[in-house]
Amino acid sequence: MWRNKKLIVGVTLAAVMLFGGLGAVAFAADNGNDSQSASNVTLLDRVCEIYQEKTGVTIDQEALKDSFAQAQRERREAALEKHLAEMVDKGVITGEESSQIQEWWKSRPDVMMDFSPLKQGNFRGMGQPPAPPE
Repeated sequence: MWRNKKLIVGVTLAAVMLFGGLGAVAFAADNGNDSQSASNVTLLDRVCEIYQEKTGVTIDQEALKDSFAQAQRERREAALEKHLAEMVDKGVITGEESSQIQEWWKSRPDVMMDFSPLKQGNFRGMGQPPAPPE
């Protein structure tokens, strides 16, 4: 009898900790995105101001954002090529498969969909109707 009570208490504690952790993650993810994007814009503004103070030349923020995005794309593509080359060397995939993956990567859409269940508005409990269209 005592073992059953221990088991019930243990399972209940584990469930509470699990759901509490999920709630904390959802709260952190919800609050982190807005403040992070705002801080990035603020940081970008400040970088442009400092550069202008030091050099007297104004930086076009849109060109700077585009440059960062291009650099990120180039680094991602280089990392993919390196990883695929390692996989070909190890015999995991063939050179033809590597080429097909690279072609797919380059032809994918630029906008990626975020299907995160923790994103605000995407997580609905069981039995609730879908959210109305926006």
